[in-house]
Amino acid sequence: MSRRAGEVSRAVVYSTFALSLIGLGIAAYLTFTHFEGNKFLACSTTGLFNCDTVTSSPQSYIFGAPVAVVGLVGYLVLVALNSPWGWRASSYAVHVARVVIITGSMAFVLWLVAAELLYVDHICEWCTGVHVVTFLLFVIIARVAPSQLGRRSAAQ
Repeated sequence: MSRRAGEVSRAVVYSTFALSLIGLGIAAYLTFTHFEGNKFLACSTTGLFNCDTVTSSPQSYIFGAPVAVVGLVGYLVLVALNSPWGWRASSYAVHVARVVIITGSMAFVLWLVAAELLYVDHICEWCTGVHVVTFLLFVIIARVAPSQLGRRSAAQ
């Protein structure tokens, strides 16, 4: 069965939706631990991996907002955009928003990884989970974006 221009495969729809839900779950957990205290963080506190140090560092805030909350809001939006209903949306703006948000999210992740490595000198396993999910979403969405946005045909 052939797809209409702009349609994506079920694998793309379900994988991006599942990844968005995973990202939302991790971001919700990090937001919870931010407000309820790092005593709920289930990760290492010694050596290179130290979530407490990362999540309580000055770099864990952007413009006064906790990065965890920014991630939670971003993933709430991505869950909607990457839901089966979001992928079927007839509005071109929805598909542009998906590309713009995941591209901005990936740029933010690169900054956060650099901050962890260069300023904080520690890595948070939970944060890394969000980074990996964001990267996977970026790769999938970048692969189908040209076709989705009507620029050229992309393998799906």
